[in-house]
Amino acid sequence: MEQQERGEAEAEAGISLHHFSGRLGEQVVHFQAMRLRDSLFLWVGSAPLLGSLAVAMCSPRDSIPVSTSLLGDPSDTTSNSLAQRLARKTKKQIFVSYNLQNTDNSFTLLIENRIKEEMMAFPEKF
Repeated sequence: MEQQERGEAEAEAGISLHHFSGRLGEQVVHFQAMRLRDSLFLWVGSAPLLGSLAVAMCSPRDSIPVSTSLLGDPSDTTSNSLAQRLARKTKKQIFVSYNLQNTDNSFTLLIENRIKEEMMAFPEKF
């Protein structure tokens, strides 16, 4: 009963949480999506850290979503790039916290594809 009440309160507040994981290559990666009223906060990592945070949103003046780094090393553009691509796909303001050591383009593509698979399977969570 308590969990049902919490779920109803989240729905009223316009907030919903969704957790999922996946084995990508040799690594288990955890994801947490927090859907807010008009935006999405997405955390990606293998340990409970918040080392980087970026935000991106679509602009009526440009086809490429604008983005900026809010937290972490500004030379690491992984969170920015992922936020931009997801903002373009969802047309929402996207916050991304990417907390993995592997920032190789092919690995981040696996991450993005796993997120998109989950978005297709559970669109109401995003």
